Order: sequence, then C-alpha cells, then structure tokens
Amino acid sequence: MPEVHSLAQFAHDARFSALSADSLEQLRIRVLDTIGVAIAARDAEPIRAIRGLLADLGGTPQATYIGGGAGPLDRVAFYNTALSRYLDFMDSFLAPGETNHPSDNLGAVLAASESVDGSGREFLTALAVSYQVHARLSEAAPVRARGFDHTVQGAYAAAAGVSRALGLSVEHTAQALAISGTANNALRVTRTGNLSHWKGLAYPNVAKEATFAALLARAGITGPELVFEGNKGFRETIAGPFEVDWAAEGLDVVPRTLVKRHNAEIHSQTAIEAALDIRSQDGFLARAITGVHLRTFAVAHAIIGGGEEGSKQNIRSKEEADHSLPYLLAAALLDGAVQPAQFTPERILSDDIQDLLALITVEPDAALSARFPAEMPAELRVTFADGSVLEASESSYLGFPSDPLDWDGALEKFRPLAHPGLGIGPADRLAELIHSLETRPVRELTTALARVGGAEQDRS
Repeated sequence: MPEVHSLAQFAHDARFSALSADSLEQLRIRVLDTIGVAIAARDAEPIRAIRGLLADLGGTPQATYIGGGAGPLDRVAFYNTALSRYLDFMDSFLAPGETNHPSDNLGAVLAASESVDGSGREFLTALAVSYQVHARLSEAAPVRARGFDHTVQGAYAAAAGVSRALGLSVEHTAQALAISGTANNALRVTRTGNLSHWKGLAYPNVAKEATFAALLARAGITGPELVFEGNKGFRETIAGPFEVDWAAEGLDVVPRTLVKRHNAEIHSQTAIEAALDIRSQDGFLARAITGVHLRTFAVAHAIIGGGEEGSKQNIRSKEEADHSLPYLLAAALLDGAVQPAQFTPERILSDDIQDLLALITVEPDAALSARFPAEMPAELRVTFADGSVLEASESSYLGFPSDPLDWDGALEKFRPLAHPGLGIGPADRLAELIHSLETRPVRELTTALARVGGAEQDRS
C-alpha cells in the first residue's frame, strides 16, 4: 500500500472520541485564539486588497468570508487563512529542525465543514487531524535546512483536514494528499532577506490549493500515489529518510503546541519576556540604554536574530519587524508591550525604536541551543550610560506546553483582539459558542463570523 494511503486511512478513520479531555479543551482554545487573531487583522492593508480582489472575482457562494459575504470554497479558505495568519500572532509547534503553525489549517477546514453543513464535532475532529499531520511531519521530516518552507508539510496537513471535513473516502483522500503534496513545495526564501507580504500569505495559498486538491479528488482526479516514497518523490527529493506510522497515530498533539503571548515570531517569545522583566526592574531608563545583548538558542538566531536568514537590523515593514529580534526587543523595552500597535508604519519607522534596535546584538549559544525545543532559553543584558547593567533570563512563558493557557487565560488574549471588530457582547457570545462548539452546527460559528465589523450589529 502506498504511504499516502496510510495517511489517508488515518485522516478518514479519525474520531472525535480519540480526543482526550485535555486535547479537546486545548483545541477549543486554539480555535478561540485563531479566530481572535483573524478578527484583529481585518483592516490590514494586504487583507483589504485581497478582499477587494475576491469581490471582483465573484464566484459560487459555497462558504462564508469572515466579515461577511460568501464565495467559492478555495477562495474562502485563502482569505480566512490570510486573516488568521497576517498578524503572525497564531499558535506554533516546535520541533528540532522545523517550526510550523498548525492553526493555519483552520480557515480551510472551517470552510470545508461549512460547505457540507458539518457539525462542530466533525469540524473539531478534522482540525485535530490537520494538527496531528502538520506536527508529526514537521517533527519527522523537517525541510528548512534543505531550503524549503514549513508550508511544505502543510500541504499534507491541510489536504488531510479538508478531506476529513468534506467526508471524502479513503481513496479520494489519498488522491487529494497526493495532488496537494506534489504540487506545493515552497521555497524558504519566503522568510529570508527583505520580507514581503508573501510571508503571511504563503500558507493561505497552500490552504487554497489543498482545498482545491480535495475538490479535484472528489471529482475523480488522481495524483501521484507514490508522492512520499516514489522516484523523485518527497523523501528522495526534499525530506530525506523518515518514518511515521500513521496507523499508530492518535489526536494528541494539540497540547504540545504553543500559544503566543506576544505578537511576534514564536522563537522571540522568551526574549520579549526577558525584556519586559528588565523594563520592570529598578534603575531601568530607556533613554539611557547604550547597549543590549541577547544570548539565545541557535534557531532563534538563525531565523530572527541576523543569522543564516539575513540581517534583522534594517527594518521598514511589518513583515520585517515581527521577524526581527532587535526590533522586537526594542519595542518591548520602549513600549512595554509587543502587540499589533507596535507594528504600525509610524511606530516601525519612529526614531526612538530605530535608534535602539541598532544597539542590539544577538548571539547564539551552544548550551542554550541544547535545551531547545523543550525550552526556548534567552539571556538578556542591558547596559546604561552610567555603566549600570540589568539582566534577565527566561526559558518558557504562559502559553508554552509546560505552562499552558486555560480558557480564562485564552479569553484575556481574545477579548482585546475581538472586541473592536465585534463589540463586547457579541465577542463574548462568540467565545461561549466556541467553548461548546462540539454540540453546535458549524454554521452557527460561520454566521457569527460573518458579522465581524458590521455596523448594524448589537455591539453592547
């Protein structure tokens, strides 16, 4: 049996009952978190441009856009994933050679679930399938070091989740996985050098293409069934040797994912915590800083600290800022927060933050690197004009698997993100709906999301 069939069998056979109580609660938290982040991104310039394009294109209304209106399934998957991805405030999964964002699958799985009038229970099951596939492939078959983007594993994760949500047969699911996995192998240049809008849109594109692959498979189109093990297939060409026994997989990976506390690339979270610690210490005076030095693990240095993926000192855009440790540390030290407000063009280009980020250096440390990914150690040292020094170190934070968010903690992040787009009352009712989603039809959720930003709604 081709390996893709084993993966298809896993996706097809997944059952809601396989979710433990902890996994289910954490999955609800991920849905709440992802939707809150999506609501907060609705007015971003690239998002407005995409929504205008989709309105011009039109198409058969098959699923609901967050914010209202309906469109073709694959385009809704693209747009709603763009919303949840754009702010770079979503969850993450850490593996030694790869980092991904399993919540990137929510937009496509939700659209597919709505299109077949699915239940909340089936939606959550399909989303859990995406989480499991995305995390396990990233763990077993990392591709970053070979020059490919972490969206590569997502091509299988999104196709698996969408196929499960649509209720495809094992055979059709295998074809969807084969098509999506063969066709969507993106380059890591997406996240190196001067970053573009595509940093936040690469996974939405995969979500769109994986959804279309599932629709093609449902219509009878076949793909290369030896996509994993075949001549010039994924293993030979991209990933190298790896094994995943899909018959032995459960739906238990969700509690191993991280929820971001700060609106920044995942590997920066502990460094930001250290900066906020220093800011709270006696003797801190931002205008007197003469130097900032961070020692951290090698992956953080490579991706966002000025290592192999390019300098992080020349920051001019939101995409560059949220992937720059110097910028993020400067924002934390000056503003006491790294939230969406720290990524407006005015704040990014302001003299105080530009001057301070130029004083920040980042150094990888072998001992700290050995503690990753079980920990994300960061040691920060700030010097001042009078010669004084303040120091702080952090290795985890609230939202890390060892210190997970509970529902109340998740609401603390959700409310400031969702209230401006929905109002206090509707946002709180949306949260209540999500917390009982397994007992509700998924269309209740998409109907509520259609009201985001609507002037006519009750905002009390």
